[in-house]
Amino acid sequence: MSLLEQIKISKDIKQLSRQELKLLAREIRERIIDVVSKNGGHLASSLGAVELTLAIHTVFDLPNDTLIWDVGHQSYAHKLITGRNDQFDSLREYKGISGFSKIKESAYDGFTVGHSSTSISAGLGICYAKYLNKDDSDVISVIGDGSLTAGLAYEGLNQTGDLKRNLIVILNDNDMSISHNVGALSSFLSRTFSAKSLQSIRNQFGMFLKSLPKIGDDIYNIAKRSEESFKTFITPGMLFEAFNFDYFGPIDGHNLDHLIDILTNIKNPKDPVLLHVTTIKGKGYKPAEKNPVYFHGVGSFAVDTGKSKQKSNGIPSYTQVFGSQMIKLAKTNEKIIAVTAAMPEGTGLIEFSTLYPDRFFDVGIAEQHAVTFSAGLASKGLRPVVAIYSTFLQRAFDQILHDVCIDAHPVVFAIDRGGIVGEDGPTHHGLFDFSYLRCMPNMTIMAPKDENELARMLVTAVNHNGPVAVRYPRGTGVGVQIEQNPKPIEIGKAQVMDDGEDVLIVAIGKSVSDALIASESIKDQGIRSTVINARFVKPLDSDVIIKHVLKIKKIIIVEDHVLDGGFGSAVLEMLADKGVTNILVKRIGINNKFVEHGPQDVLRRDYGIDSAAVVNAAVELHGSKIE
Repeated sequence: MSLLEQIKISKDIKQLSRQELKLLAREIRERIIDVVSKNGGHLASSLGAVELTLAIHTVFDLPNDTLIWDVGHQSYAHKLITGRNDQFDSLREYKGISGFSKIKESAYDGFTVGHSSTSISAGLGICYAKYLNKDDSDVISVIGDGSLTAGLAYEGLNQTGDLKRNLIVILNDNDMSISHNVGALSSFLSRTFSAKSLQSIRNQFGMFLKSLPKIGDDIYNIAKRSEESFKTFITPGMLFEAFNFDYFGPIDGHNLDHLIDILTNIKNPKDPVLLHVTTIKGKGYKPAEKNPVYFHGVGSFAVDTGKSKQKSNGIPSYTQVFGSQMIKLAKTNEKIIAVTAAMPEGTGLIEFSTLYPDRFFDVGIAEQHAVTFSAGLASKGLRPVVAIYSTFLQRAFDQILHDVCIDAHPVVFAIDRGGIVGEDGPTHHGLFDFSYLRCMPNMTIMAPKDENELARMLVTAVNHNGPVAVRYPRGTGVGVQIEQNPKPIEIGKAQVMDDGEDVLIVAIGKSVSDALIASESIKDQGIRSTVINARFVKPLDSDVIIKHVLKIKKIIIVEDHVLDGGFGSAVLEMLADKGVTNILVKRIGINNKFVEHGPQDVLRRDYGIDSAAVVNAAVELHGSKIE
């Protein structure tokens, strides 16, 4: 039986010798690589945190002590040693265990996570709650250096230092978040010195001081006492000391002996503590060490080569279409600027950044700044395109409303990963963007039915004199040809497709494909439908929709979004305002619940928003009578 198979709960770790812990680290890496190669997942970050995970579980009393992983990308080793090894093969699979920390999944998961930079604030809240409950157990928040580019992390640091609570923050510094870190802070954090370099500096400086006549020995002794102050000044300790944290490090995050010793020394602190550890993303798997960006969030791959097992069908993804169209648009419009928040690869902007480096900005994990920065650019005549995943753009609600929409600055929001996203689960599905955007005055919202329509919408957006959101799904398009010179779409103009008299199907974005498939399918049952590709959530094409509603009176509204406040709500509000009555309506979308993780097609089927759901609704409506 392997060491890993003997670990059933966290306390079992404490029975192992340090040599056995090092062997366990190797077994954990092999297990993670094996499962992620089949299921996909966040490989590089989890491989980099194995020794740190083992050290934390060795020193602290979990789950009595509380451990919080920021984002949760690095939590796989933690899952394996907290009773989930037997379930680990189901990682990120439908009905399997989550790829992130999740309170409902295990008592060892101190906080449900998925978005960056929350661990310090959550940790402080838990820490203070324990204080009020007269509970003196420890709280440990592990945060990556990339997560420290977000303002929320500093808000947490600031209050923690002010309250002087005994929170332990561990900075896992691998010089990367998803992509290479950017900004002055990243440069500051990378200002670390190897032990060899420090030793050389110290020896040379010591010899110089001792050589000074008469006073040399005294000055040398003073300097030795000041050595820690010197190290703090030239390393990031200065920053954290300013927040009233006791700073330790940087230390090697793969040296189990050192990790265990220092964690033992800093446990049960009286004041806030920050331990700075340096790690290698992808540690122990050469392909991931060489290409940590690719192996950050990876699909299935061959372990021996690291090459993807997923075969391309030749159809570009919406992300690729966006990236290529941005380059085409930028060639003829020098005012176009691309902005992203630590996701140049994920949003398809790598080639743009190479071709137009002065017109590309990766602001780090700072969505709020990205939006307000873009508003500033737009206020001076530029056309910034902010490419951010739907789930992450939620973090900048106030900036979109206040800094962009009030003055109607022409900022384009390219919202990737709209709708059901897949295996990353509820923290990553983009199911709320219509709701949080359509309430904003001056905002125009579009969603393409296919990749050519995305190209046309981008042309429309960069030429519109006001805020525009273009929302598109994860994955490949439907395989249509993209026009060489895409033409803009008239703002608020819908497209009428199938033309039947029995049922009206009004759909938006990805759901248009489901509507068209359903429209063909129900012909076998003698049901003829009209399909409207709404194109716009705001403004709606009220003339076209009302014209067909009054004629057909049986309406299905389809969206890849929550029903509350979504596209269907917009259509019903418009019909009510226009006084349209005596109709039958069936809305298809996500009910008021969070969608779990799993394959997109499975989730769309089980949550009732695929073409089969449209067929069922059409049959039901066709058989109903309007009274």
